[in-house]
Parts: sequence; C-alpha cells; structure tokens
Amino acid sequence: MSQSTTIRVLIVDDHAIVRKGLATIINRDPEMSAIAQAEDGQQAIDAFREHQPDVTLMDLRMPKMGGVEAIMAICAEFKQARIAVLTTYDGDEDIYRGLQAGAQGYLLKDAKPGELLNAIRAIHNGHKYIPPEVGAKLLQRMSNPELSERELEVLRLMAQGMGNQQIGTALCIGESTVKSHVNRILSKLGVSDRTQAVITAVKRGIVNL
Repeated sequence: MSQSTTIRVLIVDDHAIVRKGLATIINRDPEMSAIAQAEDGQQAIDAFREHQPDVTLMDLRMPKMGGVEAIMAICAEFKQARIAVLTTYDGDEDIYRGLQAGAQGYLLKDAKPGELLNAIRAIHNGHKYIPPEVGAKLLQRMSNPELSERELEVLRLMAQGMGNQQIGTALCIGESTVKSHVNRILSKLGVSDRTQAVITAVKRGIVNL
C-alpha cells in the first residue's frame, strides 16, 4: 500500500467512456489520483500487481473475466486489497457475491460524484461503504433460502426457455427429478410459476439473460 497522502485508484470497467469519466472525477480531487485502468478481470489482476493501488473500483460484468472472479483472485494474493464494486446492477445476488468475494464497498454507477469520492475515502480508511438501499437488498438476500448448484443449473435452463424434458436431457436426469427441482425453486423464490421464477431470478441477478 502506498504511504503517500494521495489515494491511488485503479479503475476497472469494460467501457472506455466510463473509465474516462471516473478518472476525471477522481483526478479533480486534490487528494486522489487515478493511476491505472483495466477493461476486464484479468487486466485488473495484472494492473493491481503492477501498481498496488490504495483503492480499486471494480465493475462486475466484463468480458473474459468478471469482477467477482477478479476480486477473489486479488484478495487471495493481496490481503490488504481495498476494493469497491461499481456497477449498474443492484440485484441482491450481485451485491452478495461481490461482497462475499472480498469487496469492502458497493456503489451504483448512478451515484453522484460526491458519493463516489466519499466511498473511496471511507474504503481507503478501512471502513465498509454500503448505501442503505444496497444494504436492504443484501439483508433480503441473506434471509432468502440458498438455491443448490443443481437448482441453479435447472433455473438457468428454464431461463433459456427449456421445458422439463429438455432440461432432463441436458442434465442427464429424469423428468420427475426436474419437476421436483422446479418445485423447490418456485418455493425458494416465493413464486407460483416458471415465468415468475425466471423474472425474479433475472431481477435478483441469479441468472443473466
């Protein structure tokens, strides 16, 4: 970690215009400097190794390697890493996975510049930064029953429009087994049919269409 008074920030996002905008906001603050940028998870890991920034802003959904995988890899190698997820997605599954991977903060891209700078300062000082609306969704996620790996597989295939027979063929399991998985998925998501299950799963970030 840098001992200088300037907070050195690594920006990770697959959109150049977003990176440029964030760098402009950060560099306007006399106490901060955007020292490096990366456009996917692997580049983020490489840039982190090279620059060892004080704070990293990490997008979640990027090509090649996503933000969650990159956060896990960085935190495994650098125990002192301070990372804030900065994303357009506020599904409770995204929030949960980002923080579980090791991020100390979670910000949405529509946050005001002042909030962004406050979040960077808080995380640099060793605090967590989770806005109230994000915290509420995280609490909701933690109180929801977990879907098993097999249930997640079935749910993803449901989201692709597959029927029970097609899902059974794809996963090499019987149709009756698929039905029991579907029933458990509906129960855990608190919905009454497959369409609602898919809509709920997409809203929460459990599956991506």
